[in-house]
Amino acid sequence: MDGGRRMLGRAVRLILSCLALAVAQPALAGAPDQWITLENACHATGATPAPGHDSTLPTRFSCHGELRDYQRASLWLKVNAQTLAQAGPTPVLMVHSSRFDALHVGFFYRDGTADWQEVARGAYGANWRLGGQIAFVPPQRDAALVGVVLRFDRVASAPMLRMRLIDGGQAQIQATAMASMIGAMLMLLALGAVYNFGLAFAVRRQFPAWQGAWATCMVAWGAMWSQFHLFFFPGLAGVVSAQICTALSCLATLLATYSLLTAIDPGHVPRWLGRTTRVVALATALLGVPLSLMRSGPLEFWANALGFLVLLLLVLAGSCLITAWRRGSSAARAFVGAWAVPMLALGLSSVVDFSHAVWGGGSQMLVLAASAWQTVWLSVAATRRFMGMRIERDRALVAEAAAQEQARRDPLTGLRNRRGFTDAITPLLDRVTQAPDAVLDDSHGVALLLLDVDRFKAINDAHGHDAGDVVLVTLARRLARWDGAMCVTARLGGEEFALLATGMGRFAALQLAESVRTGLSDCDHSPFFGRGQVTVSVGVAMARAGDDFAALYRTADAALYAAKHQGRNRVVIAPDVIYPEGDDAAMPIRIGIGD
Repeated sequence: MDGGRRMLGRAVRLILSCLALAVAQPALAGAPDQWITLENACHATGATPAPGHDSTLPTRFSCHGELRDYQRASLWLKVNAQTLAQAGPTPVLMVHSSRFDALHVGFFYRDGTADWQEVARGAYGANWRLGGQIAFVPPQRDAALVGVVLRFDRVASAPMLRMRLIDGGQAQIQATAMASMIGAMLMLLALGAVYNFGLAFAVRRQFPAWQGAWATCMVAWGAMWSQFHLFFFPGLAGVVSAQICTALSCLATLLATYSLLTAIDPGHVPRWLGRTTRVVALATALLGVPLSLMRSGPLEFWANALGFLVLLLLVLAGSCLITAWRRGSSAARAFVGAWAVPMLALGLSSVVDFSHAVWGGGSQMLVLAASAWQTVWLSVAATRRFMGMRIERDRALVAEAAAQEQARRDPLTGLRNRRGFTDAITPLLDRVTQAPDAVLDDSHGVALLLLDVDRFKAINDAHGHDAGDVVLVTLARRLARWDGAMCVTARLGGEEFALLATGMGRFAALQLAESVRTGLSDCDHSPFFGRGQVTVSVGVAMARAGDDFAALYRTADAALYAAKHQGRNRVVIAPDVIYPEGDDAAMPIRIGIGD
């Protein structure tokens, strides 16, 4: 538990650091970023040049009109002079990684020289940056930079490209800040995944397991979108990573939906609403499969269809939360703060263009930050909730144990009743049944003492039942002194008591019985009915191999009958028993009440 608190404390500090970096964004900004769009750049399309002719420019660029037939060819974009001039004297070109086979960038100088740089799928070299971007830094020359041309080979969707020119100094600052933010967010999600899987194992609940799976999926998505994985797998740069990111993002919506639905208490969401939400989540995940594989065709159409499904899913998930809240679900109230932030971020990113936000990180950066917020909140809230449930369970177990103990106790005297006595001595007698077919030796012997108050009926008749109850309580308190690890005491009913002792032979059992008889006879009852003495008769039986409680009880009961028959206030140990004669000899003997 201490380790969990340290983990959550570290997570909180990390997320606060990320928020501080986000707040500091305006202070880090120098010259404004110059975004290159299809509207402010001239374009051309054509067949992909043969190797060795990569720098051969198209004969004609068009600054108007719609782009066509570029998905299986090359798309050329030329930055206009005004955009380039506003980017500062040392601009850096930042391109958001997307689905293309190769990207060639040419920097043109006033003296007529040009410098070409390129990246290709699986080979980004030193150009990639955290935040899902590729950086192209023009070499420093005496001549001024007057032109920038980009050539995309087999780009899947031109409208989804994000490109900007930024001052070189600001590019370095933003790269450092982005690396810190992304590292913090991924660490939060990774810690949340480990913590939730551990919590799921500890509490045996579905919700933290789904939450852990979602956090794991988001770690994988965040690492691939931000290109963090290129530290370890540089060959995955480009198209493969973009395709995997699409599939992971759709899978994450499915896992998040199941995490939400399993977190809400059963019965607080209508069955039709829960089923509809699950179906839409599954459809979203399935649509991600073909969308992740597409390299050509109506990619924007299917992306918009996916966006519609995501919005519908958010509405349904929000309806589940609100309905559960209104029906009194404690889980919905505890987790609504966690779910509201990522749902709002995902919903807004589907209808609002955040592509220029957070230094080019766009909506992906907002979703990653919201996801980190969610996993921290849910981890804390789930821990508090399950700890509360565990405390309630422990209290219920304690109450149940107390109730069971009370059911095994005599309400008047507090001693064990017959049921409690039987449960307590059964393990002791089990050892007797495993002994050889002989009376157990002195170190392993088991003796049952049955005690009956002499002339108890006369006490009740002369002094009333209240006085009789006081006598029983007084005797029980004295008898309880012998209760311990080797002696078990009980009130079996009426004025009859029992004591089972272990670890003694016949002689020791007889001495114990005499000690008990004397001790009970010495009880002072004078405050209730004068100086009259209350005595008890004791019957003792030594357990033999194979005896159960019923057999041992019959033997001790016969000895008790003999003690009564011989004048009361005495101890008789079997087989020193006078058994009845005649037809009743084989029948169990009981002493009448008050005898």
